[in-house]
Amino acid sequence: MALQISETMITEEDYLKGELESEIKHEYIDGRVYAMGGAKKQHNRLTATMGGEIRNHLKGKPCDSYQSDFKVRVGTKYFYPDVVVECDSEYNHEDYTEHPIIIIEVTSESTEKFDHTYKLDVYKTIPSLQEYVILEQYKARVDVYKRNGMSWNLQTYTLGDAIIFESIGLTLTVEEIYDRVDNNDMQEYRRKKR
Repeated sequence: MALQISETMITEEDYLKGELESEIKHEYIDGRVYAMGGAKKQHNRLTATMGGEIRNHLKGKPCDSYQSDFKVRVGTKYFYPDVVVECDSEYNHEDYTEHPIIIIEVTSESTEKFDHTYKLDVYKTIPSLQEYVILEQYKARVDVYKRNGMSWNLQTYTLGDAIIFESIGLTLTVEEIYDRVDNNDMQEYRRKKR
């Protein structure tokens, strides 16, 4: 979870105006503002890989993908997912979407619980959302929450697995996603592969 800036409540309008002027990103939850920490190399590699793969896959399709600096609005909450895809251009906002079909978060030790609990519960309320994906930095593990009617199913993927991101029709292996990451799982995988 990000660091709370102030106990003082602010309006959404003041938050959005402040984000335009701020050098650091903040998430907004029901009137409270939380500063976002800087991302480490592994985090950036995973975000860049997923963002690049998705962007290339979506060429010529009516969907757009965004990385890290584009917000998702859910009621009175604003989050900065690592990668988000929206396909509904009817509701275009310059700084955020309310209609994502897939959200991807790269979790860290400090955000893991928040991403798997609070954000999951909030994101599940978005009617357009079909998949919520959580990538672990320190091991090659991908959790994919998929909407199934009124419920959500969790599928966990590790090295050797292929993931079908049904909302955008893209298949990637865990190895492709973690190719440039240097964690213990990938080091062991590369040793065995030689």
